[in-house]
Amino acid sequence: MIDFFLFGRPYREWHPWIFFLLRLFVGMTMLTHGLPKLMGFAELSHAFPDPLGIGSVASLVLALLAEVGCSLLLIIGAFTRLASGVLIINMLIAAFAVHGGDPFQAKELALLYLVLYLAVFFAGGERFSLDYLLFHKIRKNTYTVQELGESA
Repeated sequence: MIDFFLFGRPYREWHPWIFFLLRLFVGMTMLTHGLPKLMGFAELSHAFPDPLGIGSVASLVLALLAEVGCSLLLIIGAFTRLASGVLIINMLIAAFAVHGGDPFQAKELALLYLVLYLAVFFAGGERFSLDYLLFHKIRKNTYTVQELGESA
């Protein structure tokens, strides 16, 4: 433990837990942005920002798919990299298209989420995810077959 506090060496046993908590936190907090949009769909659909030029309703639907759908996927750890990739695109649009001309304070939250989603994207589902439960054995068997083919 002294190595962790004094010398900055990572405590490897915590990594799966840290990424699990990060994935849960960022998924649940984004839901607090998406669920009010879902509940107020009728009112928002006429005035929602349209940064891509596809219409307010289509922009709102895409934002809801990202903020609600992909957040739920992150919470359960299903298709983690795909879901976080969609959320990365959503935050890039929010920060640089919707709030592009605004002061930094207006885009700060989108940029914070962007960095968190990048961390989730590169970490993947890790041990405490549906991805791990479903695909770990497949991935393990694929590597074994590849290794056997290379050694022959």
